[in-house]
Amino acid sequence: MTETPPRPRRRPKITTVLETEHLSPHLVRVVVGGEDLDGFRVGEFTDHYVKLHIPPPGAEYDAPFDTEDVKERYPREQWPRVRTYTVRDWDAEQRRLTIDFVVHGDEGVAGPWAAGAKPGDVLQLMGPGGGYTPNPDAAWHLMVGDLAAVPAIAAALPRVPAGAPVHVIIEVPGPEDEIALDTPGDLHLTWLHGDGTGDALAVAVRDLDFPAGDVHAFVHGEAAVTREIRRHLVLDRGIPREELSASGYWKAGRDDEAWRAEKADFNRAADAELEPA
Repeated sequence: MTETPPRPRRRPKITTVLETEHLSPHLVRVVVGGEDLDGFRVGEFTDHYVKLHIPPPGAEYDAPFDTEDVKERYPREQWPRVRTYTVRDWDAEQRRLTIDFVVHGDEGVAGPWAAGAKPGDVLQLMGPGGGYTPNPDAAWHLMVGDLAAVPAIAAALPRVPAGAPVHVIIEVPGPEDEIALDTPGDLHLTWLHGDGTGDALAVAVRDLDFPAGDVHAFVHGEAAVTREIRRHLVLDRGIPREELSASGYWKAGRDDEAWRAEKADFNRAADAELEPA
């Protein structure tokens, strides 16, 4: 019997910070570039994402690094953290990759890294992946999310066809986090203020007077809130599941590692709720 050779490990892309910008008190934009971004395949989807490999605070090594080597040489608490972020913009000609980070002070790993990033810093990443873009044939569009979903919504809005109604409902910590959003579509924008874990987004969607015609919907944010809105849209509003992109970017009370460990079971339970009784 011939053994199947192991698949070669994909090498992460090594990038360098070109510039940073504070968009709001809780959003920091980081632009990276570098030769490793040659052939970076972005364009089909508006929710393209990359997986960042970031050393935890106090790590005894810096990027670039070999993950397997780090795991062999250092204890688990020093292993790099993997964080998933939306590609906010990609300029292939200039090799400029833009990523917007949610920052809550010293909380987390990626946020503090972005808040302190400066030109010349090294960031390694994998990707991109993706799966959603506004359906040009839809009669109207619905985009719902919290602060974590703002980059993906902002990237999707320019793809909405000219004049097509697009209802956007976003919850951010406060009015100072409301950023400019542009689209050729007919934009109906609602800002809510909160931490994304309450029922404000779900109530706003339930109260929305839906326009006529088929909708293409995008709902991303805190997992439990996203699950509730998805259930309403499918069961109460009759939206076909294939016309809805819905996923929990994060889960209240969990760090990213804990959320990834339980996400598959959470999603299976959410899917079961949508099956006919």
